[in-house]
Amino acid sequence: MSVFNSLSNRWTSFLLLCLAVCSLITPAVMVKHENFKTCAQSGFCNRNRAYADNALSTSKWAAPYSLDPASVRFDKGVLTGTISKKTTTNEIVRLPLTVAFYESGTARVTLDEEKRQKGDIELRHASKAKKQRYNEAEQWAIVGGTTISTGAATSKDAEKGTTKIVYGPASKFEAVIRHVPFGVEFKRDGETQIKLNDRGLLNMEHWRPKVDKPAPEKKEGDDEKKEGEEAMAAGSDKEMAEDESTWWDESFGGNTDSKPRGPESVALDIEFPGYEHVYGVAEHAGPLSLKETRGGDGKYSEPYRLYNSDVFEYEMDSPMTLYGAIPFMQAHKKDSTVGVFWLNAAETWVDITKATTSANPLSFGIGSSVTTQTHWISEAGLLDVFIFLGPKPQDVIGAYTELTGYTQLPQQFAIAYHQCRWNYVTDEDVRDVDRKFDKYKIPYDVIWLDIEYTEGKKYFTWDPMTFPDPLGMNKQLDEHERKLVAIIDPHIKNEGNYPIVEELKSKDLAVHNKDDTIYEGWCWPGSSYWIDCFSPKGREWWKGLFRYDKFKGTMKNVFIWNDMNEPSVFNGPETTMPKDNLHHDHWEHRDLHNINGMTLVNATYDALLARDKVEDKHHVRPFVLTRSFYSGSQRLGAMWTGDNQAAWPHLEASIPMLLSMGVSGFPFAGADVGGFFGNPSKELLTRWYQAGAFYPFFRGHAHIDTRRREPYLAGEPYTEIITQALRLRYALLPAWYTAFHEASVSGAPIIRPNYYVHPGDEKGFGIDDQFYLGSYGLLAKPVTKEGQEGQDIYLADKEKYYDYFDFWTYEGPGTVNVAAPLDTIPFLMQGGHIIPRRDRPRRSSGLMRYDPFTLVVVLGNSGDAEGTLYLDDGESFDFQDGGYLHRRFSYASSTSTLMSEDLAASTGKKTKEYLKQMEKVRVEKVIIVGAPAAWKGKGEVELSEEQGGKSSAARKVALDWHDKEEGKAAWAVVRDPGVQIGSGWKIAFP
Repeated sequence: MSVFNSLSNRWTSFLLLCLAVCSLITPAVMVKHENFKTCAQSGFCNRNRAYADNALSTSKWAAPYSLDPASVRFDKGVLTGTISKKTTTNEIVRLPLTVAFYESGTARVTLDEEKRQKGDIELRHASKAKKQRYNEAEQWAIVGGTTISTGAATSKDAEKGTTKIVYGPASKFEAVIRHVPFGVEFKRDGETQIKLNDRGLLNMEHWRPKVDKPAPEKKEGDDEKKEGEEAMAAGSDKEMAEDESTWWDESFGGNTDSKPRGPESVALDIEFPGYEHVYGVAEHAGPLSLKETRGGDGKYSEPYRLYNSDVFEYEMDSPMTLYGAIPFMQAHKKDSTVGVFWLNAAETWVDITKATTSANPLSFGIGSSVTTQTHWISEAGLLDVFIFLGPKPQDVIGAYTELTGYTQLPQQFAIAYHQCRWNYVTDEDVRDVDRKFDKYKIPYDVIWLDIEYTEGKKYFTWDPMTFPDPLGMNKQLDEHERKLVAIIDPHIKNEGNYPIVEELKSKDLAVHNKDDTIYEGWCWPGSSYWIDCFSPKGREWWKGLFRYDKFKGTMKNVFIWNDMNEPSVFNGPETTMPKDNLHHDHWEHRDLHNINGMTLVNATYDALLARDKVEDKHHVRPFVLTRSFYSGSQRLGAMWTGDNQAAWPHLEASIPMLLSMGVSGFPFAGADVGGFFGNPSKELLTRWYQAGAFYPFFRGHAHIDTRRREPYLAGEPYTEIITQALRLRYALLPAWYTAFHEASVSGAPIIRPNYYVHPGDEKGFGIDDQFYLGSYGLLAKPVTKEGQEGQDIYLADKEKYYDYFDFWTYEGPGTVNVAAPLDTIPFLMQGGHIIPRRDRPRRSSGLMRYDPFTLVVVLGNSGDAEGTLYLDDGESFDFQDGGYLHRRFSYASSTSTLMSEDLAASTGKKTKEYLKQMEKVRVEKVIIVGAPAAWKGKGEVELSEEQGGKSSAARKVALDWHDKEEGKAAWAVVRDPGVQIGSGWKIAFP
């Protein structure tokens, strides 16, 4: 390439990026709706909504799908059969049906399309796209829970025209399969919980040859017809025509999708009888309890859309698509939760409506129930639905995460505080920020680098002018056990003399366009290519790029941020990749779009594993942050909610968004503290840190054009208040880490909404502005409104709650008002729990590794309390070989005794080594909140400890008593009991 061409290309790239960046940084600009489709502008969504409208508008509707009874077979937990679809031209399309029943109690309904004659599916434009429905989503999303049940069996009491399967724990579940029209009812204890195709909206657009039809003759008056008036709903009566206008190509925003396979959408109605509240289908900026989507007062008029997209400055209270897609939905009513998982990686829309029913038409609504009706619509792929019958919220979430994988147990640094901005401009800038955190005694663990650290936005490089000494920078961070996270995106700059792109091209590892040549698009570097991580060779190549001898300047304390992986393409349709692009094995991008981001994170995670396996036998757990995600991404790292704004509504929206992520099986989630776009007021910044202290992923981040806002720059009293919020997070890291461990083995949310903790409390099913931390009864309701100095907190149960900071006492059920001046976080402790803390302030979490513990025993109405603690080295995989401790602490009022018991499931080759390391780590304080009045003046407790399998001689330790004050509970302290955190011991109180 000549110098002139090189300069010309760089100048073009620069101009394009200037335009892109300018569009991003204009504070007044909100999301550009015109860049993203509505359902009416999406051919397959529009067709299926019309199909539903037609079906539901007439009592004469006959669903055209029937199960041939003669084809039904049931063998070893799997039912198979053939569904016949009768088209409007009387053609019969055969659809193979499989219904599988798993040992976990999960059922799975899969519908495919029978292979047809080659001539029937000859693709248009000589496309090389795969000639079948995408059936590989399972390879990426499903990792367990699919052991076929040996106890499932057919039932002889099935009604005529149905097949009934009994399955699940104690055979309490039933699947009643209706033959004509096809439908399925799933029951628990004889009561219907979920219905498939009860309204007859099943629609599988079969593959067909394109038949060129003559243009209709134009008649007088045609010009006066409204646009689209002549196009009738698909699936209507035979006399009605189907809308074919978007079958074979579709244009939007100046881009045309060639659609070589024609129409191939799948849709199904799923009903939850008696369930008013549904949750999930993350990610959206709306309430936790999902809204109706067919219009009306306070309702949406658009379906919830799942199509991973780069949507900056997204709007609040909207079903509009965002960066990730988890097609998992739960329905909840009093003491009952059920759910569905729609395994499809293509663009998907979900309509929600609700119907009120009453057993007695003269009851005037008394005794009525609400049924939630949903309509799932995907552009391509199989119809593949998993059914979960609960009955508890954790039963459903646990079954879903057994399938898709539990959240990664992260390194401890990853759940501490992260400091980021676009961008820290030099390595000296990074060093200076690091020093100033220490100067102001503010704890932090990680500093982040956005794209400007690279040389000309070429990943795996450092700008030699601004980052001449990355190793020196990383070594300074490592002195205080701090980490660096660097951004690596999937777009690779198309520029000469850049070895990475030369390898990408020469090895043919990039995504292809519809003509099966390398696809070129535009992103931050300008002209770019995209690594295809669906390709095994592509993933293997990507893995090698992170080796220390390849990505020079990195060390063991450097981890990775995968952004823009929807993928974001600045000049692409809807700011992403054309749907007719081709991936490995010639699958179209439309087939797998929502999984694309997960494949990059998967490859990066494996790369970090390989990096340290080669160089270091002490394998550290990778840390990867992703913006784009799908079901299963939780196995690999953390996510954040993308490009939010420094505005109060965005702070408020962050809480239901993160709660939704938690109950969707991806609890390691956060939002940019302070807001990415714009400059927060000092009050907003302070309140955001107070809320962020309860985000599972806790990171401050800001746009390149915002003012610097590191906590030490806020000035007093704000810096001190923010510092206290950060220290609260660090003090509670033992509780957070234990909650993460619980999530990593059960899928449980880390921050938990009211319905999850109190599933029988109907008043709390829609509450999404307060939450509990793990299993500790810690109830937080951060202030999210400007100028607010008090907070109403809903207490669902008749239990004592204490203010975390001063032990002010409240009792439910009902709403209580908690004072919340700027320096106060509304934060309560529910009676009946024991909370582990580490109270000594440190610069980073790594320096807390051998610090002593404080146990806070919170006594409630029963007088008993319990809590757990999980610990390991916080960085390696040694815990898989027994290198951990897991303790249960319990206080029994009947004996006035606090005990520590071992919960470790087993021992391994690392058990002794780790326990030896922790021998000197002790409990330095036990605080009892709500201490019995009988202890007053009793001055001592008796303590005994197990050592070498034997109990030590009992000894006396002082007990400090603090009498209750007006409104505040009495409390007592055992100072320095001298017991090991990892041993068995007992404290007998007076």
